[in-house]
Amino acid sequence: MLRQESQLPNVGGPGREPRGERGHRPAGVRRRSGPSRAGADEFAGAGDDAGYDAGDDAGYDAGDGAGEPGLDPEPGAAAPGLTDVADLELEGEVAADYIEGLLDVADLDGDIDMDVEGDRAVVSVVGATLDELVGQRGEVLEALQELTRLAVHRHTGNRTRIMIDVGGYRQRRRAELAETGRDAAAEVKRTGVPKKLWAMNPFERKIVHDAVAAAGLRSESEGEEPDRRVVVLPGD
Repeated sequence: MLRQESQLPNVGGPGREPRGERGHRPAGVRRRSGPSRAGADEFAGAGDDAGYDAGDDAGYDAGDGAGEPGLDPEPGAAAPGLTDVADLELEGEVAADYIEGLLDVADLDGDIDMDVEGDRAVVSVVGATLDELVGQRGEVLEALQELTRLAVHRHTGNRTRIMIDVGGYRQRRRAELAETGRDAAAEVKRTGVPKKLWAMNPFERKIVHDAVAAAGLRSESEGEEPDRRVVVLPGD
């Protein structure tokens, strides 16, 4: 497969010597899953972290979940130039090479799972404890995803919505935020008083907005990044 040379730091990719000596990470295992529609629903509104699909529903702004500027398409639009599963699988391969190189440099253990879920590639690092790659509130993971997207973009020439996960963090965080939205909605229904939540990134706000809407209430976002937050409003 012809690969274009990236100007990003050379931390991985074809031609690397295996690192099996003492003090270095042994070669990881890659697993590929088939295309999945259900998986896309699991990550709907994500992201991006960080390429997230924005839900421009009444009561909150389309920017919540829209993703990073410069790399992501408009909400609901496919990334330009990506028309089939083979393109997304190529994205996954490039991303896996880049992440594997980072694991080598950091001397961290972890296997890499590649998947295509709906209209995005998903690459997950699984296995040993990898808290260093997640960071507080996922900040390191977001940076890792941004770097990986840049590597894929440099290689393919196409903007990408690839999702990077580490140790199942995104799914756990999604469940926590959905519960936060449900709890806030229940409190507002009980008290009739708007509730302002803590500052969140677009990915997090989108999940909370969806949970509040599912509970039958309306929410909106206020403030400027990085202090933008969700406000849950009483019903009419």
